[in-house]
Amino acid sequence: MTQNDTRQPRLRPTSASSLVVAVLVAAAVGWLIIANMYGSFPSITWAPAVLFAGLGLVEVVLATSTKARVDRKPGTVPVDPLTAVRYAVLAKASSLAAAIFAGFFGAVVLWLVGRPGGAGSHPAADLPPSIGALGGSVILLVGALLLERACRVPPQPDEEDETD
Repeated sequence: MTQNDTRQPRLRPTSASSLVVAVLVAAAVGWLIIANMYGSFPSITWAPAVLFAGLGLVEVVLATSTKARVDRKPGTVPVDPLTAVRYAVLAKASSLAAAIFAGFFGAVVLWLVGRPGGAGSHPAADLPPSIGALGGSVILLVGALLLERACRVPPQPDEEDETD
């Protein structure tokens, strides 16, 4: 191992391409599942929408707090490095899970939109909670990406001088 290899971070930022692949694969699998087994599915509830949106909002609050602590804003306690690493791992896991759920519920929403049925039918009743779950997973994805960004170590003053 060369000296430059030891300086590279081991926990890399989440790439947009990995999230896009997760969304597309989950959407394809979700479409296959919902198209072939919808009749045996239980009704879709609002629980995923509430859970994903709640977790997303928690991560947005953590991101705001952590960013202020990492930047050592006046009146904040510096963040413990181990806590920042834990938050970064949580954010990476949450962003991947949110991408998977967004793909799955996106496929469910598209499939349900194409189903005939009036008010009171099973597809019509499942559509609003599915849209809510899709929205909640997007909120979770945004919160996770914000939290991951907040955990980045700011450049040191001597590193800033080298880039100018």
